[in-house]
Amino acid sequence: MPVTLEVSNHVAYITLNRPEAMNSLDPESIADLAEIWTRVRTDPDIRVAVLTGAGEKSFCTGTDMKKAPPPTECMAATYLREGQPLLPHMKMWKPIIAAINGYAVGGGLEIALACDMRIASSNAKFGLTEVKVASLAGLNGTQALPRSVPQAVAMKMLLTGEMISAEEALRYGLVSDVVEPSALADLARTYAEKIASAAPLSVQATKQAAVLGKDMPLEHGILYSHLLWGVLRDTEDRKEGFKAFGERRAPEFRGA
Repeated sequence: MPVTLEVSNHVAYITLNRPEAMNSLDPESIADLAEIWTRVRTDPDIRVAVLTGAGEKSFCTGTDMKKAPPPTECMAATYLREGQPLLPHMKMWKPIIAAINGYAVGGGLEIALACDMRIASSNAKFGLTEVKVASLAGLNGTQALPRSVPQAVAMKMLLTGEMISAEEALRYGLVSDVVEPSALADLARTYAEKIASAAPLSVQATKQAAVLGKDMPLEHGILYSHLLWGVLRDTEDRKEGFKAFGERRAPEFRGA
């Protein structure tokens, strides 16, 4: 299968499984991912997802240009009917961690930018190289990259197509951690299980407050966060969290 899914301890482990093609995305991969993200979003047993690529050479290099189907209709018809084929399926309040092993290029970097956390192996490379093939980073790259790294760095990457190293990505804030390739999966699992052990509704509300608050004036963001705090106040998980703290035991959260 071009994409695999394993669920363990409330964590969905999603692997782009075309290492022979640098984990690039063919039509079958895109269809598989759409189904998998729908499962992640709707399955109450899943609390967090980890996305990575098979092998150590590549996370994802974007569209497999050798297998990209030729257009059969005008762009307006395709865009207005279908919109983007991939990223809308990733829109959810459950956190997504990108474990970036090797090249995250083109659409691969754009997918990583759609994730909430990004960690990388020391051999990772990051780039939006579309200008080199007379194209444009049209999923979210032109918008998300300048919101994730300093403007000057983003414009250099976008306009020249140059790639940056894992160390540079860490320095610019594109990723939070850089580890040796052999340690990447364990670090991703550690972060995912920490998130999965927390109260699911609290985690999702926290992501919502942080994501939506970025586009609000500060005072509005604070008010919205306070509203979400009030929504969580009466949940069973909050009662369980306080009770477990008083009893000095690990809480058993149910997402209710």
